[in-house]
Amino acid sequence: MFSLDRDSPAPLADQIETRLRALVDGGRLSAGAKLPSIRTLARQLGVSPNTVVTAYDRLVAAAVVESHGTAGFFVCEAAAPAALEALLEAGEEQDAVWLVQQAHDQRAGLLPVSAGSLPVSWLEDAIPATVVQRGLARANGGMAARCPPQGLPELRERISTLMRGQGIAADANRILTTYGGTHAIDLICRSFLQPGDAVMVDNPGYHLLFDRLRQMGVRIVPITRRHDGPDLAQIEAACTAQRPRLFFVQSVLHNPTGWSSSAANLHRILGLADRHGFLIAEDDVQSHFHPGHPTRLAQLSELRNVIYYSSFCKALSPALRLGYIAAEPQWLKPLLREKILSVLTTASLNEYVLLELLSTGRFRKHIDRLQQKLGTARGLATRLLRQAGVLLDHPGEGGLFLWGAVPHGIDIDELVKDAYRNGILLARGATFMADNAGDPHLRFNVVFSQHVRLAEYLTQRLSAESAASRVLARAAAR
Repeated sequence: MFSLDRDSPAPLADQIETRLRALVDGGRLSAGAKLPSIRTLARQLGVSPNTVVTAYDRLVAAAVVESHGTAGFFVCEAAAPAALEALLEAGEEQDAVWLVQQAHDQRAGLLPVSAGSLPVSWLEDAIPATVVQRGLARANGGMAARCPPQGLPELRERISTLMRGQGIAADANRILTTYGGTHAIDLICRSFLQPGDAVMVDNPGYHLLFDRLRQMGVRIVPITRRHDGPDLAQIEAACTAQRPRLFFVQSVLHNPTGWSSSAANLHRILGLADRHGFLIAEDDVQSHFHPGHPTRLAQLSELRNVIYYSSFCKALSPALRLGYIAAEPQWLKPLLREKILSVLTTASLNEYVLLELLSTGRFRKHIDRLQQKLGTARGLATRLLRQAGVLLDHPGEGGLFLWGAVPHGIDIDELVKDAYRNGILLARGATFMADNAGDPHLRFNVVFSQHVRLAEYLTQRLSAESAASRVLARAAAR
């Protein structure tokens, strides 16, 4: 089909991706054509199957090819030219809602470099049809089975076991199932906040949380997020001046930076919560991607004054839509009430499928594979971004995100707009700032940031703009 240049500095996976893309663009591989299997192409080219997997994953992410499961990989149909204009936009460009919609609409040809989720090809085998069938078979009444509002007792028991493996002692009675992390946030806001309350948040932090809090009419108190955790002095000052009701915080693999808090930082936060009487909502939706054994507030506090929530959506399936909250009964009761008032209960089919998955050990094996793949992607993305001129001061311990700054003098707003015009979705740091402050960072998804198309674009744009900035600076100095 083609050969590789072993003397080239370009990695073999990059070469495979470039050669296949050229065959598609040149018409030698037409829409619907089947690509060689991973093992066949690896044998033909004399490379490891993992190298071919990396190239195929990038082509799938760029919508050049698509995976049909065990049937193999096929060239995608050409995108309809009017598709972009035909879609309804839910937000303004670069706001939180707009960014989430771009990542989920999966528009053909758009490389979602700043997306908050894994590509479909990484998740399509996580829940095979046989697991769905066995899960449905568990349900008395089949598709007519009802689900208790707190969640299936057997599923909550399995989640309790999972949490104990993380060092968090939470029995099944302290667990409430949700439709994911965003649903958990909504229930917490409805249950514990009133207009005018002060609420501390990570800054930068989870962008959709800020809009939800603004809807509640609360006073948002930004707490600077450092690489070892939230700024303790700012928490203390906020407690003295504003008496916050709640603190939303991500201890592990913080979004958007990918940083995790140190145990010492978390101990101090718990001490401040005890002294000043605020409640902590600990967001742990990214923790499945952590390759080690990080420390959590829920673990240190044994859930005292901590409402812990996590989700299976990112690591398993966005179609499954299941997460959970763990808290003391005094906090869980109002959350259960709000769940019943807002959605009645979660879907029994979803819960039975997840129960089947957690009961077989398949979930743990899937997570192990994801962490290995993320580690590889993270290493390559880090190298490519640094070579392109992105500044990565604290790459973090693992997970999905890298938080990179553009060089001084680069107009980041113009950069993200130009990238979007060129089919690359970048999210600027300001979108993740609770105080709407300007910020020189971009959030990078390590899976999509391996793409040679991104590396070439950033290398060209950052070097050109940096050169122009230096010229202007010299002219101004004269």
